[in-house]
Order: sequence, then C-alpha cells, then structure tokens
Amino acid sequence: MKKSIYQIRISLKGSKPPIWRRVLMTSNTSLSDLHYIIQIVMGWENAHLHQFIKNRTYYAEKMEEDDFWDMGNNVDYKGIKVSDLLKKEKDKIVYEYDFGDGWEHDVVLEKNLPADEKTNYPVCVKGKLNCPPEDCGGIWGYYELLDILSNPKHPQHKEMFEWMGEEEFDPKYFNPEEVNKYLHDFFTSNPMEAGLN
Repeated sequence: MKKSIYQIRISLKGSKPPIWRRVLMTSNTSLSDLHYIIQIVMGWENAHLHQFIKNRTYYAEKMEEDDFWDMGNNVDYKGIKVSDLLKKEKDKIVYEYDFGDGWEHDVVLEKNLPADEKTNYPVCVKGKLNCPPEDCGGIWGYYELLDILSNPKHPQHKEMFEWMGEEEFDPKYFNPEEVNKYLHDFFTSNPMEAGLN
C-alpha cells in the first residue's frame, strides 16, 4: 500500500509578516512526532510543554504528576495520528508551545499527495523568517525585542543584546537545507518515528 503524504503549513499566529513553514510528512505521523517536526522546522528548543487543540479538546502527553488532567477536556495523544485530526484539505489544528509565552501555531492540511519513493519524509519544502528566541515573552514580546535590538539608543539595548548572547539575531534568516539536515538526523536516529517503520 502506498503511503499518503500530507502537505502541512505551520504558521506562527500573530506574526506579521507571517513566520511559517511548509512540510511534507506521512499521514500516519503521530502527534508526538508532529511535535518534534514543528520544533525542528520552526527552530524551537523543545524546552517547554506543548499541546494540540481542536474543537476545544486538548491533545497532549499525559504527565503522571498532573493532578488537573481530568478537570479539563484533555486527551492523551499517545497513539493518535495526524490523520485522526486532519482528514481533509483545509482542516486545521492549533499547536501551542510554552504555556507562559503562549506560542500558538496554525497547522493546516494544504494537500494530500502521493508519496515520492525518492523523498525522505518528513521534509521542509519552504518557509519564511526566523523563529523567535525562546522565553522572549510571546509574539508581542518578540516584536518589542526586535525594536530594542534595532535601536542602539534604546535604554534596554545593551541588556537585551547581552541576553541574546554572542550571536547576532537575524529575524529574516531561514535555511531549509539546515532544517532538513536536523529532520533527517532526528528521524534517522529514531527509525520508529514518523511512519518510517
């Protein structure tokens, strides 16, 4: 049986101009693997909690010490596949990362494609702009940070420049080859992931 390939667009909500990625993956990719795919293609560091949201239902990894799990409309996403939530073109789920900063991403099924046997899935085929730094205060904090970094006369410029570390942050930077190397390395070292078994 031939694999079905989903073309997914991942867009960071509230970003203007849009920060987004287009990814091809097998339709039987698990939600836990979709989490890793989003982390890699967007450029996050997998340092915070996350969840997927559809129809006011919250899909996440159930933590043993979570005393509040049964108080909400929560579902343990173990064993749930992307195709269980995205069934037809234009179907959408929300991926939320870091509940403090509240990074929300629209995850939209753009196309259902036949598999190309020469392609290693998942693969990022397009995208625009750099991922915001972790812990910068959500989308509004990110744009405030960019304003501060672009203005050497701003009273917080030195502090924020030092907080960013040695590397100069380029908000326009996006390198799909680099992203795909990370994807390939991650899923090659985890052969049971993303429908590769």
